[in-house]
Amino acid sequence: MCGIVGYIGPKDALDLIVAGLERLEYRGYDSSGIAVLQDGRIQVTRAVGKLAELKKTLAEQGPRTPTHIGIGHTRWATHGRPSEINAHPHTAGRVSLIHNGIIENYIPLREKLSKAGSIFKSETDTEIAAHLLNYHLEKGHSPIDALRQTCAEIRGSYAFVALDADHPDRLLIAKNSTPIVVGMTKTELIVASDIPAVLPITRDVLILEDGDLAEVAPGRIYVEHNGKPVERKPQHISWDAVTAQKGGFKHFMLKEIHDQVQMLAEVFRGRIELEKGDVDLGELTLKPDDVRKLNRIVLVACGSAWHAALVTKFYIEHLAGIPCEVDYASELRYRTPVFDRNTLVVAISQSGETADTLGAIELVRNEARTLAFCNVLGSSLTRKVQDVIFTQAGPEISVASTKAFTTQLVVGYLFALYLGKCRGKLAHQQLAGLVEPLVHLPTAVDEALKLNNKIEEVAKQFSQARDFLFLGRGICYPIALEGALKLKEISYIHAEGYPAGEMKHGPIALISDEMPVVVIMHKSDLLFEKTLSNVREAESRGGKIIAITDAGDHPELRKICKAVIEMPHVSELLSPIVLTIPLQLLAYHVAVLNGTDVDLPRNLAKSVTVE
Repeated sequence: MCGIVGYIGPKDALDLIVAGLERLEYRGYDSSGIAVLQDGRIQVTRAVGKLAELKKTLAEQGPRTPTHIGIGHTRWATHGRPSEINAHPHTAGRVSLIHNGIIENYIPLREKLSKAGSIFKSETDTEIAAHLLNYHLEKGHSPIDALRQTCAEIRGSYAFVALDADHPDRLLIAKNSTPIVVGMTKTELIVASDIPAVLPITRDVLILEDGDLAEVAPGRIYVEHNGKPVERKPQHISWDAVTAQKGGFKHFMLKEIHDQVQMLAEVFRGRIELEKGDVDLGELTLKPDDVRKLNRIVLVACGSAWHAALVTKFYIEHLAGIPCEVDYASELRYRTPVFDRNTLVVAISQSGETADTLGAIELVRNEARTLAFCNVLGSSLTRKVQDVIFTQAGPEISVASTKAFTTQLVVGYLFALYLGKCRGKLAHQQLAGLVEPLVHLPTAVDEALKLNNKIEEVAKQFSQARDFLFLGRGICYPIALEGALKLKEISYIHAEGYPAGEMKHGPIALISDEMPVVVIMHKSDLLFEKTLSNVREAESRGGKIIAITDAGDHPELRKICKAVIEMPHVSELLSPIVLTIPLQLLAYHVAVLNGTDVDLPRNLAKSVTVE
């Protein structure tokens, strides 16, 4: 959840840490804080609320002498309510420490440390780690020894970055089930919980693994795993700092919606051979013989990624003929699922750090074959599975997923084509006919984005409604779910997504003349006429129909709808990607009209890295 930044180098640490936190505020915004070392003493400043409050407090303190080492944090509260006293960093003696994760055994540790003389000021579990590290340092242990003993006593998920006033030339890091990266140049070093924070300084990033402890300084990085020194080779990140900025848009979400034209092309570039009419996923170790042995595929995910899994299930069963199931990762990990080596479990995650998805993969990784659709190079998920298809969406800053979702859909489509090819389900001519439409997808998305003004007018018409119903059938049903999720996430308006055919089994009771009903329809869909029948039922009960469709010229649809958003036509299989665009824009404009914080909606964080 939380955003972590640490810096050592010749530049002013305070300015660089604040700038890094701005790039990570999507990870938590209940409170924030910063600790710097000045004249041998740790100076801590903390504030409740978004990062702007911390910046205001720092400005009120006036000019200060530049400092060259420090740590900073934006918090998404888990233990302890949002307050200044619960904000990070937490300081104990000579130690100041920031933390992302949950310490499960914090109660017995707190009791032990209290008996040893520690005085606790906050309600958080993190403060225990600061006191524990200080305790071992004061016993005379070296910094890395003290860190090792601290982590040996802690149970849970964590990424720690600690500053020791007696060793002002280094930072201490520990990682277990929570992301942390180290960016480095010859003269400076930056630690962060996500890559965008390091990009203004360097693109060379060392990604720590679960169980790693590190003592770092410019030009000197020591990493150990299970008490033994290890070498973690840096990776070069191709994203640039500008990519992670707003690019002139009012919000990151709006920028990322528009990014989709480029990013969707990036997903299939190098993975299709248009002249041959072929798909090439050369990054996979899952070869044709392995595919032919599969008798079942299980897709696991959370949130928007779960909706992407529902569409991918449709692709896999239709194009490859393999039985496919979709499961919530948070549910699967606490069952006793039955798998074998002929089952492929596919985890879908933007960040690769979602706790429930990681838990599900950990449960099955020794029983079934595993693969991930993921956006983040070097993330925990990508290291736990046998194969990865990277979605290549670039950094997604806004909490509500947009380009990460649609790139997952394209990867799902490509993967299903690959499976169908390997199993002989798709003849060469069929495959070529399915590959070719991908080339036109970015243009169709661009055409959809040009409807922004019309969608904004629809949003103005319905922004004061307190309930929305989203309907779709077949491959459009998961998109109805995604549309409802987007609206409720960022506008705080109650919204539900349903299969249109299920409307008569309960939801129809909710329909009144105060309820907008958003219907997603594709004219090539065999279920189009059946969906139209459901629309008639909703309209006859007073529902205000908003149709998102490529059948905008349908005379009856025009007659019964309050608004028709006519989309460019693409193949039925690629229609979920294009039909998603107006739903993202509708949610965005409704949220703006209602004055909510679009990029940082309340109670949500970008990556749910704790349960």
